[in-house]
Amino acid sequence: IREGWLDKNPPQGSYIYQRRWVKLDTDYLRYFDSEKDTYSKRLIPVSSISRVASVGDQKFEVVTNNRNFVFRAENDADRSEWIRTLQQIAEERKGKAAVRTSLSLATDSATEPADKSGFLELRGFKHKLFVVVAGDKVFLYKNAEDYRLGIGITYIEMNVGNVKEVDRRGFDLTTPYRIFSFSADSEQEKEEWVEAMQQSITEALSNSEVAERIWAVESNRFCADCGSPKPDWASINLCVVICKRCAGEHRGLGPGITKVRSLKMDRKVWTEELIELFQRFGNITANQFWAANVPPSEAIGPTSGSQERRRFLIAKYREGKYRRYHPLFGNQEELDRALCAAVTTSDLAETQALLFCGASVTCDTGDPQCPTPLALAERSGQRLQMEFLLHNKTSGWFGGCHGAGQSSGRLLSALLCCAEFSRRWCTLQDGVLSYYENDRNTVPNGEIRVEEIVCLPLCSCMAWHGCSGPHEGTFEVYTEADRLYLFGLESPASAREWLKSIAKSFVHPCAEELLALDFERLGRLHYKGGLTLERAQEGWFALVGSTLHVCSEDGRRQEPLQLRKLQELCEYPSPAGRTPLAGGRECPPNPALGRAGRTLYIQGERKLDFLGWVHAIQKAASSSGDTLSEQQLTESDVPLLVDRCIDYITQCGLTSEGIYRKSGQNSKTTSLLEVLQRDARCVRLKEGEHHVDDVANTLKRFFRDLGDGLFTQRWAPNWLWATALEDEGAKVGEYRQLLAALPPVNRATLKALINHLFRVQCFSGENQMNTHNLAIVFGPTLFQTDGKDYKAGRVVEDLISHYVEIFNVNDQEMKKQQDEITAIMRMREASSSGTQQAGDFICTVYLEEKKTETEQHVKIPATMTAEELTFEILDRRKIVMKEKDYWSCFEVNEREEAERPLHYSEKVL
Repeated sequence: IREGWLDKNPPQGSYIYQRRWVKLDTDYLRYFDSEKDTYSKRLIPVSSISRVASVGDQKFEVVTNNRNFVFRAENDADRSEWIRTLQQIAEERKGKAAVRTSLSLATDSATEPADKSGFLELRGFKHKLFVVVAGDKVFLYKNAEDYRLGIGITYIEMNVGNVKEVDRRGFDLTTPYRIFSFSADSEQEKEEWVEAMQQSITEALSNSEVAERIWAVESNRFCADCGSPKPDWASINLCVVICKRCAGEHRGLGPGITKVRSLKMDRKVWTEELIELFQRFGNITANQFWAANVPPSEAIGPTSGSQERRRFLIAKYREGKYRRYHPLFGNQEELDRALCAAVTTSDLAETQALLFCGASVTCDTGDPQCPTPLALAERSGQRLQMEFLLHNKTSGWFGGCHGAGQSSGRLLSALLCCAEFSRRWCTLQDGVLSYYENDRNTVPNGEIRVEEIVCLPLCSCMAWHGCSGPHEGTFEVYTEADRLYLFGLESPASAREWLKSIAKSFVHPCAEELLALDFERLGRLHYKGGLTLERAQEGWFALVGSTLHVCSEDGRRQEPLQLRKLQELCEYPSPAGRTPLAGGRECPPNPALGRAGRTLYIQGERKLDFLGWVHAIQKAASSSGDTLSEQQLTESDVPLLVDRCIDYITQCGLTSEGIYRKSGQNSKTTSLLEVLQRDARCVRLKEGEHHVDDVANTLKRFFRDLGDGLFTQRWAPNWLWATALEDEGAKVGEYRQLLAALPPVNRATLKALINHLFRVQCFSGENQMNTHNLAIVFGPTLFQTDGKDYKAGRVVEDLISHYVEIFNVNDQEMKKQQDEITAIMRMREASSSGTQQAGDFICTVYLEEKKTETEQHVKIPATMTAEELTFEILDRRKIVMKEKDYWSCFEVNEREEAERPLHYSEKVL
């Protein structure tokens, strides 16, 4: 704004003025020894100037909040111009008081904390200076008091800077104009300063748009390797976001292992597909594979040194020491075949596991039109799979299995898969599990006190780590110190016998009844459920197949959780230093029964065993085979996959011409069926995203490929035989008896399907699918025949025609179904005509207690979640949420006899 020569009165008030070159810009008033200097001797923030006044011959005074500066111009005109300009800028700054300047962090009106601050020695100065790294600048102050006041010496723009370590405590900050030679008090402090200044250089040179988009995913805000916040580098083939220090060590692994790029500087590499890949993948997904088995003693943190980082990253990425092994590991042909199938779906985690466990990215697919996995992904429209494969085309991955080694003084301190076990003599006596070098030794190599045990899983070497080695007779012991011991015996029976003996010693008497179960995992965790969400209580958990048994600390046994019937299963992040929560909700039963579903929050205190529980529960809650009883189920025992498809077609396809007769796209059907079979709970079929014919085809293929069939191999011939009965009454009676003989899940599924087909034929005028046409399609599908036997179609036609009699459907049920169909049709008519029905409800919501002064009337649309409603109420009442505040939304019945907490993502209506 203005610059020129002025005489400066020294701080001591001497009459000898010093000639200075003075510069004024919108942020600072600075003075220099010469007009050629880049770095000032002093800087005064414009925001701190309170007054500028004339004080005698050619002199004027700049008054700040804490100090006065006197300058002398060459003449009165020059002085007047300086005073006018300074006053104008100071007034403008006061008018924009809310605008934050770079230096305001050092004043009382500081807005952003410094990235790093402290004392450093600087060559050329007698005393230590107070140095501040803030954003893309480094500020120098005489002392901490000046920093507080905002009166600095100079600042260094880091877009021209370069930092280089000189010796154990020294480093240079080099610019084109000057070299600043700093010295810290210790080597560790020097490393911290160097890192902070390197970060500042990066920020100065960077564009933050890509970083902000990738940081929108919570797990990407912390380094995937050491946990440092705001990591702005990434390995584009591993799909991990990493900090500057880890990025340096990644480069040492070579581009065949990891390809490092900056989120802020390498703009050209960050295509929309790559950004979306990182948003979809995230550090949490990557680490579920790469860091599945990291012992606490080997993990690194933000303060770890270069050598530690290098050792850890070599083990993690080059050796694959901590990865979760794919079940097909070691079988090249099967790995390649599975990769070809995975790239046609949206399951990136599966592709990652296959590729980094030995599958070849250039393997032969056996399809001449699509000879590589990349071509398969392109044909299937899987953009993100293509992007992932492209960045890994030249990666050199390992095929060997790496086990952690033996350490003296302990049995096993890390997870072992194919590594050899060390033979030890073990005893369990007086609450202590001891292991010796051999049966003659009297001094144990190590001991585990049973009261320190928190979890006992059986057979985890294969079940959890996916190892293909012959270690079925294994079990693990987790302790309170977050240590893990793996024991192996020669047979599964021996392993279970030892496990039961240890369990008897460490399980609390209040949970002894769990010992009678044939459990696969037993341990103690904290949990919250029902109406007691204020405090987590300790409980004992036993996992048996797909059922989770819970015993509370007071000895009361909870109703077992049927994990395959969960409505929702998710893992919640937690504050730093705490283990996350895993939350699960059972499918609510029919509201007519007057019961509600239940929500259970499980919280771990130790990361290692908690992650084991999460994985075991996720596995138990998923589909485990191809028969009906092995699928994820609704509360009414219908496979969730079937329920999802029927529900979607009921809402979007009842009037679709040729529904079930028309075939959908084969690739989309295959992809959708795989996703639904993997975890139907996470799939939401949406109009516009999924075509009704693809969904219909998926449902038919599910029944055609179903193990043992819907009618079961035992009873299917009897169903076909019944069609020969000429008397309709006798035939219906036979069908009813055969229906009763089916397993419960088959019976419930058949009723749900026939009910759906009954609805479809109600709209045969629009969809051209009457009872006979539906029977032609579904007969061969349900009986898994080639279509030549007309009896299969006759069975389906009879079931639809006599639906009410065979399935004992009462008038109330029929009326309810008709009402639902009518409502769906009205909604679709309104949608197609462009008119929208009023879908919002006016509800009364009370804040904390039911009083007139606490009530709020809120308009609640059908899409509003409990979280959105909570924020709406808090905003209306002008309540500011503090860091440790937790607000919940509860649904209360009219008589206030019962209440239920809503999950934050649950729709209020």
